[in-house]
Amino acid sequence: MIGVIEFPVRTTKRVEMVEITPTINNICKERGVNEGLCCIFVPHTTCGIMVNEHADPSVVHDIAGTLEKLIPFEADYRHTEGNSAAHIKAALTGVSLTIPVSGGRLLLGTWQGVFLCEFDGPRQRRVCLKICKC
Repeated sequence: MIGVIEFPVRTTKRVEMVEITPTINNICKERGVNEGLCCIFVPHTTCGIMVNEHADPSVVHDIAGTLEKLIPFEADYRHTEGNSAAHIKAALTGVSLTIPVSGGRLLLGTWQGVFLCEFDGPRQRRVCLKICKC
């Protein structure tokens, strides 16, 4: 088992989907993880993480747009900080994933990628990995 590995992700927009698959695959390769499990966690309350299509960028654009329609930034929220919509979106996407590693890479489908979902940017975010070798 490898200790917790962290890496930063700098977002540049209020809402942004940043693909982090290549970074995670590089870490698996550098650490010599050929087979195992990778737990991915974002320690934030206004961003999330998801697996979705990475081949066509319009997919994550559509996801972000639909979430904005369902959970608008401006609404009758009680939270006085002004970012309730970001908290709700993060709750829906979730803050962790566990993905098998095979052949030194995340075992994802052909069209799948891992995305950090920023809902309250721009910010400096952290992604934490716990990789278990098998």
